[in-house]
Formats: sequence, structure tokens, C-alpha cells
Amino acid sequence: MLQIEDLWVEVQGKEVLKGINLEIGKGETHCLFGRNGSGKTTLLMTIMGFSGYKVKHGKIIFKGVDITRLPINERARLGIGISFQRPPTLRGVKLKDILNICGNGGHKGREMAVSYGFDRFLDRDVNHGFSGGEIKKSELLQLLSQNPDLTLLDEPESGVDIENLNVIGEMIKKLLQKDIHRGRKKSGLIITHTGFILNYVTADKGHVMLNGEIYCKGNPVEIFQGIQKYGYQECIKCMKCNI
Repeated sequence: MLQIEDLWVEVQGKEVLKGINLEIGKGETHCLFGRNGSGKTTLLMTIMGFSGYKVKHGKIIFKGVDITRLPINERARLGIGISFQRPPTLRGVKLKDILNICGNGGHKGREMAVSYGFDRFLDRDVNHGFSGGEIKKSELLQLLSQNPDLTLLDEPESGVDIENLNVIGEMIKKLLQKDIHRGRKKSGLIITHTGFILNYVTADKGHVMLNGEIYCKGNPVEIFQGIQKYGYQECIKCMKCNI
């Protein structure tokens, strides 16, 4: 689904990503752990193609297509979707209208809003006056309407209370086809700082990013347990021991 080869990225003249290699197969969900400022969000924004993230070297290949230089809209049409850690407020744009745009004029977004008890927000401006949990639900409804093949989720548990985390988790599982045991086609890359999302969504593989480099990969639950017990510095030691 996604293949990143020796990716070096610069932001405002500063080198942030340094030789990233990552491969996500069809139907796989990967978790990316790391301290704040380690480059996790930069990686997601670069995959999506946002301006300001300058690829100095390397390739991003999605479904066999080199998308390294493609604009955002073409990446979205190919099947990549993103949920931001801090989504913007869109004054003057109704949620029902953005769901209609994401769904290419279909009614899937409205139906999903009803099924998740979010239909009362359809006539409100996108994210205006929404709580943290409501903003995340709004973002996920847009993604469910878009129905991307690869979903990029930047700290989906951030700013969400425990009560809403269960619903957020159910929406992500729907998005990533976790209800399908065979023939799963949807892939995901989830950034998490706290690791709480793993209580609600299972991941196939985990990675640790520190200082713009991926230092570790393996079982996501075991990696997170190691981080909780020993901290991120142990990942660097572990990686050095394996070189």
C-alpha cells in the first residue's frame, strides 16, 4: 500500500526527517510512537503532500505510484486521507456540506452521522464550538465519507475524554475495516504519544521515531510497554546494540 524509501525532509530550512524507510502492506495498521517534536507529524504531512515540507531525497510510493511530487488533491483522489491532531475550524462551511464533498455527493456521511448520534451537528460550521471529542468525531466522519485506502491519523486520542474514546475507537475500526477478518484492504498509520488508542484499535506493527529517524519496529503493544517502563532512550540503546 505504502512504501517510503530513504526519505529526507526539510521544514523551514531545518532537516527534520533523516532517511526514513517504511512499508505498510494492504490491510495493515501501523502505530508510530515518539516524543513530541520527533518528526511524526512531519512524516504524515509529507505523505499527504502539504506545502512547507520539502523532500530533499527519497521516494513516497502509494499503490505502486510515485507520489513524491504530486499535489494534495491528487493524493486524496488516489485514496489517502488524513485526520489532524488539531483540525481547523471552518467558519461558513456546514458539516453536512463538507461530508457531501468528501463523499462525492453521496449520502454516506449523513447516514454515518446518524448512526454515531452526530446528526445534530450537520447544520453547524465545521468544528466551530465543538469539544475535543466532537472535533475528532467530525474528522472521522469526513474520513468515513471519503473512504480512503490509506488513513493517516495524528494522535486521534488527543483531547478526547474517556467516554468519547470508545466511540472514536469504533469509528477508526470501521474506517480500517477491523470488523473484516478476511479480505481487509484498508491500511492505516496512527501516530500516538500516549499509546491509549491501542486500548481501542489493534495495530499490526509498531515503530518508534526519535530525532527524525525510525529506531525501532515490532509488536506495538510490546514496544509501548517498553516505552512505559524504560522510556524512549532505551529504544536508541536497543537499536545501537542491533547494528
